[in-house]
Amino acid sequence: MRLDVSKTTPYKLWRLALRCWLLGACLGSQAAPFEDTMAQRTLACTSCHGPQGRSGPDGYYPRLAGKPAGYLYNQLVNLQQGQRNYPLMQSLLAPLDDAYLRTLAEYFAGLEIPYPPPAPQPTDKALLARGLQLVRQGDPALQIPACMQCHGSALTGTQPSVPGLLGLPRDYLNAQLGGWKNGQRQAQAPDCMADIAKRLSDADVHALSSWLSSQNVPQVSRAAAQKPPLAPGAKEIRCGSAPW
Repeated sequence: MRLDVSKTTPYKLWRLALRCWLLGACLGSQAAPFEDTMAQRTLACTSCHGPQGRSGPDGYYPRLAGKPAGYLYNQLVNLQQGQRNYPLMQSLLAPLDDAYLRTLAEYFAGLEIPYPPPAPQPTDKALLARGLQLVRQGDPALQIPACMQCHGSALTGTQPSVPGLLGLPRDYLNAQLGGWKNGQRQAQAPDCMADIAKRLSDADVHALSSWLSSQNVPQVSRAAAQKPPLAPGAKEIRCGSAPW
């Protein structure tokens, strides 16, 4: 029987894609029963992003679990529409409607799971000290704000749209900061992260990613309800993708 895709809803297409994925994953062994739960529907996501969205083992896939739903939804939309360039994700998300993108975002945002300690990394005290400085204080001379100003005192993100920075692989952090620097990754104007990243030297990007990826994820990894108070002398930051 030939499938008439024109009469198939986005949700049914997603289920069809997942069934095909499960069949391919289980080829040669007994296929898992299709339970139609969010955990099973999102196997197509967690095959790359790690079990329950903890982050992928190869260092290039970020964690999804516990990030603010507003942030996850924005990224899904950006990926679907090609504003964030990743063809594989664009193809996977193409058949999904807006309501289902929100459902996916809310599902992963609601996951609270423990994280193992980060993998050991080479210790460079000067490098880590610079990373810590940028995270907590920024660099006023370079007009670089502290990461904590937007991403929260615990660096677990702030509601509704600012992501956490812990539990992310160093390679992924390097790639994203590099993407902001060279214009490959963009957001709605004012594009605050692009402005900040372009002020970071390659050495500072390395310092930030090394420090952030070496930190434990707090036991309570939920995003903060609001951003912390401005530090003395700090200036308010306006971001088009994360309005306050």
